Amino acid sequence: MSRTGNQLSLLPGAEADPMDTAPTPGAVARAFDAARLTQARHLAGKTKKDVAAAVGVTAAAVGQYESGVTKPRPDLIPRLAEELRVPITFFVSGRPHARLDASGAHFRSLRSARAWQRDRAIAHVKQVWELTLALEKRVQLPPVDLPGFAGGEVHSGVELPRSPVEAARALRVYWRLGTGPIPHLVRHLEARGIVVDAPPANHADREVDAFSIAYLRPIMVLTANRTDDVYRYRFTAAHELGHLVLHGDTAPGDTQHEREADAFAAEFLTPRDSVLPDLPARVDLSRLVELQQVWGVSVDSLLYRCREVGLLSDQAAGRAWRRLAGLRHQPGFVAESVSRYPGEQPVMLRQAFELAATETGLTVPTLAHELGWAVPRVRELLGLTHQRPVLRLVP
Repeated sequence: MSRTGNQLSLLPGAEADPMDTAPTPGAVARAFDAARLTQARHLAGKTKKDVAAAVGVTAAAVGQYESGVTKPRPDLIPRLAEELRVPITFFVSGRPHARLDASGAHFRSLRSARAWQRDRAIAHVKQVWELTLALEKRVQLPPVDLPGFAGGEVHSGVELPRSPVEAARALRVYWRLGTGPIPHLVRHLEARGIVVDAPPANHADREVDAFSIAYLRPIMVLTANRTDDVYRYRFTAAHELGHLVLHGDTAPGDTQHEREADAFAAEFLTPRDSVLPDLPARVDLSRLVELQQVWGVSVDSLLYRCREVGLLSDQAAGRAWRRLAGLRHQPGFVAESVSRYPGEQPVMLRQAFELAATETGLTVPTLAHELGWAVPRVRELLGLTHQRPVLRLVP
């Protein structure tokens, strides 16, 4: 799908609020939002003890601030903001909240991610949701068109099968994707109203591979663990799509769900009946390298597909994977970054902002003020971070 600005239509009467004078610490203390302190702490990856030590109070006091039992003194507001790297306005009440917690998210890595890392990930997706909501006040985003998602704007009456393989086939039919390779997978997801976020490498925790959550809009986060390999990245996106269509009404965290999402992703990206004629009847890694370019999935995934459809025995597949491990740095086998594939990079929120900027004069500082965020944070989530050219002086 081509994602030009005029495909996002402006909602009438959506004007940016004028910038106001920053409130004083005393005013922030009076309007203090306890949940914002928790959110900021989770975003920073800090414990209550960490925050308490930095601002000169007890961990119990921080707990009381977060539970709403008491409010921090005005002189503590700037210290909290500095420690958690947010403006003091971040703590002001009155802005929409996303009521999310880690128990409602499907995490790609079930075992390695620790509780604080999941909390940080959820705090991040809350901000993605808040940014999306702020943009939707001004711009009409693509409607959610995802069977099985209760909050979608498009109600087709289509109900996908519960079988992962059959669901993948049915969704391909519903989205009119045909039976061949799917180019620009992320663009297809955004075109159906799914918010996709790919945080930069310096933001994401390595232990959190990816996750998805359904809250008014489905949101999918593909972390830096995946962006360094476009084929793993695409499979992960399809895996998270599987969670959204198969497991929206069930509690996350089941290893069976992870297997089902993998089965969905394999069939969605490489339909058995379509890919089978392409697969070699014996181990041929050079042929699989060619096919990964065609189908947009890794050689590992194609080897698994060969074993799954009966072309390779478990022993033959095992030997092939061991050979493959020794070829990771050879031409054709080196991982390719998503940065080389524009169609796999999220653009919906950035283009929504650009349209609102053109039509209403919305600016990043105005949006930051409305959200209570620092300007660099807004730019980061919009994908507007710029790399300045480097001046090199030769002596």
